[in-house]
Amino acid sequence: MPESTPARAWRVVLEKIESDLLEGRLGPGDRIQPERELATTLGVGRSSVREALRVLEVMGLIRTGTGSGPTAGAIVTATPHGGLAQFLRLQVAAQGFPIPDVYETRLLLEEWAVAHLAGDAHTDLAEAHATLDAMEAEGLTAEEFLALDTQFHLRLTDAAGNVVVAATMAGLRTTIESYIRAGAERIPDWEATSARLRREHADVLAAIEAGEADRARTLVRAHITGYYADAGLPAPPALQ
Repeated sequence: MPESTPARAWRVVLEKIESDLLEGRLGPGDRIQPERELATTLGVGRSSVREALRVLEVMGLIRTGTGSGPTAGAIVTATPHGGLAQFLRLQVAAQGFPIPDVYETRLLLEEWAVAHLAGDAHTDLAEAHATLDAMEAEGLTAEEFLALDTQFHLRLTDAAGNVVVAATMAGLRTTIESYIRAGAERIPDWEATSARLRREHADVLAAIEAGEADRARTLVRAHITGYYADAGLPAPPALQ
């Protein structure tokens, strides 16, 4: 079989591995065929195989090891959360997603997450509580506080147990942090605002733990929209 053109050849390898993943022939922990076998099977050069594997590794879908033994070769990772989050971070960096779009996405994901958590009797919010405790420390700068604020919200979406939701939030983290940090500079009384944000976080956790899904959803929405309004950040058309 003649080799595909260089611009296309590495995509042939990606499509083959994608097909194997989708159809269950490959899964987390499985080893991908050696470079030589893939090149022969697909009719591409080994350089094209290596290029495809580099792309998959950057995306967090595989890890590669040299030499021989159980850790050698290309192995599918067991962390799709990390792969999707990394891919989304790159997309965000390249595209520069508008703040209103990220804002609206946050509302959709976080309202779902807190309502889901409130309906789960086995919800574990230990990490969210730990982050909230850290936000009570004296002497935090606004930047440190807001990094913890973002972490608190990620803890909630992680706890909800949906890896796609969690990965999307993780992929948006850098963008969210950057604009909420910039917005803080426009808040005249940071001390009062940070105290209010801590109270609102505690209220959201209390509603979740009480099993009050509608209240948790309302509180997290008011919490996010309130900060955006105070910080003068642009809202999606539906909220203007």
